[in-house]
Amino acid sequence: MKQIIALGGGGFSMEPENPLLDQYILRQSRKNNPKICFLPTASGDADGYVERFYQSFKQHECIPSHLSLFKPPSVDLKRFVLDQDVIYVGGGNTRNLMALWREWGLDHILHEAYVKGIVLAGISAGALCWFEEGVTDSIPGKLTRISCLGLLKGSHCPHYDGEENRRPSYHDLILHGLSEGYAADDGAGLHFIDGELAKIISSRPYAKGYKVSKNGGRIIEDVLPTDYLGS
Repeated sequence: MKQIIALGGGGFSMEPENPLLDQYILRQSRKNNPKICFLPTASGDADGYVERFYQSFKQHECIPSHLSLFKPPSVDLKRFVLDQDVIYVGGGNTRNLMALWREWGLDHILHEAYVKGIVLAGISAGALCWFEEGVTDSIPGKLTRISCLGLLKGSHCPHYDGEENRRPSYHDLILHGLSEGYAADDGAGLHFIDGELAKIISSRPYAKGYKVSKNGGRIIEDVLPTDYLGS
């Protein structure tokens, strides 16, 4: 079974007091003590980001590690990645993330991890990266189209309700040639199984996922059923 969980926002880096999304990701590995590896590439391996990952996941039943392409943990990146149960990609600059992954061959390794059944997850840039393309703020001052790994068909827009320009920019890009796709509010996660959207989950009562398409010159935005993980 191939799984990807794309978070529009939330998780340990945005709501450290609310572990619902992170706990959900760990459960999908179906392991008692899963190995989870954080990829902070998009943030330039920001020390504080990596520290927050460890502080958060050491509170759960798992074995946390991280992969830095600036200070690789092993000469054999493929063996290191394929030994994990969960790969969790952080947010930041998607353009830099894609460039570094391709230079190191990590794009191909992650495809192998996907086929092997390792759970792939991430927030913001770490959600966008799995799709064919989407909306990025990698260029200061504007939201633009970017091509990504293509493990999932179509496009993606994270932070749909969290940043005021995300929704209108996504709509405009779709009207001008970006492929149709899915958007997620902060606190919402899109869970794909074998390439198909299987479930939408949220850590916030009103966070939602959306299917965004077009009909002629008009945007069609469908709010999708979302399961709130809280009580």
